[in-house]
Amino acid sequence: MRQRRTRSVVAAFAVPLAAALVVGLGALRTPAVSPDEALSLRADLTTRKLTVQRGGEVIKEYDVAVGSPKYPTPRGSFMIRKIVWNPKWVPPDSKWAQGKKPAAPGSARNPMKLVKIFFQEPDYYIHGTGDTTSLGEAASHGCLRMDPNDAGELALLLMDNDGVSRDWDWVKGILHLGAERAVSLASPAPLDISG
Repeated sequence: MRQRRTRSVVAAFAVPLAAALVVGLGALRTPAVSPDEALSLRADLTTRKLTVQRGGEVIKEYDVAVGSPKYPTPRGSFMIRKIVWNPKWVPPDSKWAQGKKPAAPGSARNPMKLVKIFFQEPDYYIHGTGDTTSLGEAASHGCLRMDPNDAGELALLLMDNDGVSRDWDWVKGILHLGAERAVSLASPAPLDISG
């Protein structure tokens, strides 16, 4: 009798454990790239460009909107450690956001769009924007804004740099689920902001 009860208890935990292992396999990482081949980012507030380098060689350059004079983008050296796919938006406790309503992941009203890439938590990140005409301008509240597809491409590059290769089908799956998906980077990427 005791042996049968033990088997029942083991069986009760086996299915959730197996499911957790299958889901967890997505978290396995391939070895991160060597320091000579790691990504680094540089944002120039004067030219309003975000440059991605690998081993000192420029591999991508993006137009960005930077902080307005009233809400400047912070200058300095930062580490990108966290990416949130399909983020919700909660209006910050700031005068400019008074009267604004929160927006769910995937909502057309959500100013974050596809992804936000934190460089100084909790307030500053790189994110998509629905107002792509603002790119190249000093128009944000301190964040770096990008075309939503470019922001997604950058986030995938950062994940690949971390040893986690994903593609646009993976992103579409997250969007289809309609919920946020946070990714912590074991190999943070440096971001220098100057200008």
